Amino acid sequence: MIEVFIGIGANLGDAHATVLAAIEDCRAMPDTRVTATSSLYRSAPIDSSGADYLNAVLAAKTGLTPRLLLAELQRIEARHGRERPYVNAPRTLDLDLLLYDQQIIDLPGLTVPHPRMHQRAFVLKPLVEIAPLVHIPGLGIAEHWLAEVADQDVERLPA
Repeated sequence: MIEVFIGIGANLGDAHATVLAAIEDCRAMPDTRVTATSSLYRSAPIDSSGADYLNAVLAAKTGLTPRLLLAELQRIEARHGRERPYVNAPRTLDLDLLLYDQQIIDLPGLTVPHPRMHQRAFVLKPLVEIAPLVHIPGLGIAEHWLAEVADQDVERLPA
């Protein structure tokens, strides 16, 4: 089983309910066991428009290959009405494969570690909450990148 981290975000419709449902959908993925889930975080859109986003990160162990895991995540997005009309469009649900063990993957349609994860507080804060010492291949310990995104307004929501 491979340790993976998945970023979750939504800013259309009932984003709160969608993020919680997506976590449950991830629990139901084949050959996958969710091991940790962060709190929910609110953040303003970056390079996008629309309402604030709700974000979370979950950790899981999976036997799925990166491509099969991506396909499962995209199926979950589609079930929640995800459309891709243009780059950075507001979305009902966004599931990003942030880390797949310590592998560096560069395939058409799949780049891991997620290319901008170390530049986004809405990814780093929930990630560090559940795995402060996780290593981002090629970049180092995730927690060390928090200072670089300290100016980004991301609010942890009460449980």
